[in-house]
Amino acid sequence: MNTSDMVAQSSLPGPHADSDERMRREKLVSRLLGRPEFASLAGVILVFLVFGLTAGDSGMFNLDGVVNWMQVAAYLGIIAVAACLLMIGGEFDLSIGSMIGLAGMMVAIPTVYFGWPFWLAVLFAFAASMGLGWLNGYLVMKTRLPSFIVTLAFLFILRGLTLALSILFANRTIVSGVGERAAHDWLGQLLFSGNVGAGLFSWLARHGWIATVADGAPLVTGIPKVILWWAVVALAASFVLARTRLGNWIFAVGGDAVAAKNMGVPVRKVKIGLFVFTAFCACLFAVLQVGDFGSAAADRGLQKEFEAIIAAVIGGALLTGGYGSVIGACFGALIFGVVQIGITYTNLSSDWFRVFLGVMLLVAVLFNNFVRRRITEAK
Repeated sequence: MNTSDMVAQSSLPGPHADSDERMRREKLVSRLLGRPEFASLAGVILVFLVFGLTAGDSGMFNLDGVVNWMQVAAYLGIIAVAACLLMIGGEFDLSIGSMIGLAGMMVAIPTVYFGWPFWLAVLFAFAASMGLGWLNGYLVMKTRLPSFIVTLAFLFILRGLTLALSILFANRTIVSGVGERAAHDWLGQLLFSGNVGAGLFSWLARHGWIATVADGAPLVTGIPKVILWWAVVALAASFVLARTRLGNWIFAVGGDAVAAKNMGVPVRKVKIGLFVFTAFCACLFAVLQVGDFGSAAADRGLQKEFEAIIAAVIGGALLTGGYGSVIGACFGALIFGVVQIGITYTNLSSDWFRVFLGVMLLVAVLFNNFVRRRITEAK
């Protein structure tokens, strides 16, 4: 056998080449099932199909309808992103909703009753909220109690403080008169109040490309700032989770905190930081809501902690930690917004919204459990 024959023979595939596990390509379906946001994306498509068939001609998908359900999704999406990161880190925060109510009061009361400028009240609310978030995380790490128990206690403490402060200063559960101050404040105008793109929408209205009111003004005057905030928070969190060392640490502490600590990961700092970020997002929710509604109320944020957790679970986050997707949580929030507003465009009673949430949670948990078993068996 000459040299050329030997080379040709050696280049032929061996009898077991195709069966080599290292060379086997994973099927597309398997790769999709391995993505935490797959179920939520499928849910978004299904929800759009359902409402496209049942409410497609009702105006739900007109520009004003889209802005309505996007605004609802954006509010929830901000806190769903925070809840998702915290769940990936292996913890829960049941005080998110109560933090929203208290943060709103921390903006409204100093502005209305103490004469503070709106920007100063906002900074105070963020500092106090993040301080409470740090305390939440510190107690969880110091006492080693489940975060479910610690934050459940804070749920009642913060809600009670919100109610007590509103009665003490306003003698009622609503503090109004903040909207005008926010609209005329430099920080409120810049970041928290009104819409973006008013000039563009006016130009579109003049050319007849969007709906107008009787005097020719656009029906939709701009993009609500809460939608832009949602995009900023989601993109920043996605980048941190996917592209930074901190993102790897978050997955590590949620998967196995002891192993992560042994590898040099600052478990305590990471988890406390996640609680602080959750409080930041709850305060952001509250400030944007005060800017939009012009008031703060003691019942604001009621049950939002559960909705945020449900959105994160629908988005692929596991209740046991170490797995999840910020994009998936955003899809979960989008489902909420579409369904909550979409029901009003149909003949269905809004009472069915809570039924839908429960069903979606159950389906998401079952699907995530299936995916986790599949991944575990594959390993």
